[in-house]
Amino acid sequence: MSTEASVAATWSDRLVSLDHLDPIGAELVGRLLTRAPEGLAAAYLPESGGFAQTVRGHVGEFGLTLHREGSNVRYAAMVALGLAHLPLHEQRDALEGRTAGEVARLATRHALRADSGAMALAAWADAEVNGHFAESLFLMLGRMAASPAPLATVDTAWLVIAGIAAARLGDTEALVEHGCRRLLAQQGAGGIFPHVVAPGRHPSWRSHVGSFADQVYPVQALARAALHTGEERLLAAANRTADRLCTNQGTAGQWWWHYDVRDGSVVERYPVYSAHQHAMAPMAILDLYEAGGHDHREHLASGVRWLAEHPEVPEDLVCGRFGLVWRKVGRREPGKAARVVATTATSLRPGVHVPGLDRALPPIRVDHECRPYELAWLLHAWLSTPLAVPGTPRPSALRTAGS
Repeated sequence: MSTEASVAATWSDRLVSLDHLDPIGAELVGRLLTRAPEGLAAAYLPESGGFAQTVRGHVGEFGLTLHREGSNVRYAAMVALGLAHLPLHEQRDALEGRTAGEVARLATRHALRADSGAMALAAWADAEVNGHFAESLFLMLGRMAASPAPLATVDTAWLVIAGIAAARLGDTEALVEHGCRRLLAQQGAGGIFPHVVAPGRHPSWRSHVGSFADQVYPVQALARAALHTGEERLLAAANRTADRLCTNQGTAGQWWWHYDVRDGSVVERYPVYSAHQHAMAPMAILDLYEAGGHDHREHLASGVRWLAEHPEVPEDLVCGRFGLVWRKVGRREPGKAARVVATTATSLRPGVHVPGLDRALPPIRVDHECRPYELAWLLHAWLSTPLAVPGTPRPSALRTAGS
């Protein structure tokens, strides 16, 4: 299949914006966008209309081959959100005749028996792609948001975004309000969110740690909520988190993995995930900027550039043969030893770093797998229509590649 005619021939506002900062990074993202449908097709499960948990590369006697493993309702909803930005014929090429709208409807059905994150993502996708209000899902999400029970930070952010996406279709005001209240209550003094939004929960040796994902989705949710409600405190909270992430960004553009809720410092740097660099950070940073927040597009460009010029390993992380991007660069270590060491040390005192960790457990290992959410968020991040901000200077709507 070829997507070059539709994606490479016309560049979105967001890709034009990146091109002004870093033409090399924009060209790389453009290439990834043209191949993303092919990579997603490799993870597609046509019998169920869902998506695999991962596509893993194996080197054998016949060279590199791909193997699908597991299935994931969350990823199916994310793929629907991403592929929906492509023409219908390209959606059908990638999905063996189905469309992104059909995948979103199937995800909604499967999510009724899944976790809160899958419910939120499916409700979001069904609203945004199909213009449909998944009443059963929103009823359950509303109960979760209003409950004092613990809720994962990313799930909380997704239910806020789902509520905003469906606001024109049904009553989601309470859902958005409860979700935002949960997020604001748990944001640390350094702008960092914990892994679980759990009011009144007793601290543990890991309760001070939040991952990169625990930061970017709240930034996106709070930015959209600020635009939706007009509440400046929501935008201020999103700015605090984004500011902290950018302050901590690596010299080669790396978005680090784990952060300390208490002071905003980095707990553990590796792995560096490719999805964070080219998809998730851009998605949050661009939403924040377009909602009237701080402009961190220089940091966004630096993060994208890491994908091409990573200093940790000489291997290319973009697998052009299959349209995939290898998942991450991590440490050579048994299990997650570095995370345990760093988390334990910082649980005693913020900012503590174990000397010699990079020498003992060097970040030189490439994980040869690609999860469909990575390519889905790539499409969604760069092909989404920019959020409307009255009075904000905007680039031209579309341009021809090479012009």
